Amino acid sequence: MNLLDYLPTIPDFPKPGIMFKDISPLLANQTAFSYAIDQLHELSTHHDFDYILGIESRGFIFATALAQKSKKGLVLARKPNKLPKQVFSENYGLEYGKDSLEIQQDILPKQSKILLIDDVLATGGTLIAAANLVKKSGAKVVGSLVLLEIFELMGRERLLNENIPSNALIKI
Repeated sequence: MNLLDYLPTIPDFPKPGIMFKDISPLLANQTAFSYAIDQLHELSTHHDFDYILGIESRGFIFATALAQKSKKGLVLARKPNKLPKQVFSENYGLEYGKDSLEIQQDILPKQSKILLIDDVLATGGTLIAAANLVKKSGAKVVGSLVLLEIFELMGRERLLNENIPSNALIKI
């Protein structure tokens, strides 16, 4: 199945000059979505991990399904002020701006092995921020998986420079 058939490009969204890949048609098609989750699960079997960390917001979709299929715990990296209790915070740059992520300070056991999940790898900023949150908690990132990698933005190279292995179902 060619998953790109379910990922139309929306020009100038969310800002002029950005070519946005819309995952909504993939999610709406049960066959395509199930296929994507099955393929992500297959990629996940190459990692030894204890927890999946899903990144807000579209990463939650894939992380939740993958955690259930993998029979692993799910931890959420959220935007600021969305989590109760004490949090670790990390600022980062996006292809089209700046943002911040947080995780609860007591959610990951020390030395646990974490697999990061997001929808898109562009510049790598979001995944690096998530990895830094994992490190602050005393856990270890063993890899990252995404649905789509935008190769020309060189996010994979940035991740490798941080010792974060990455894989994608689709590379454009």
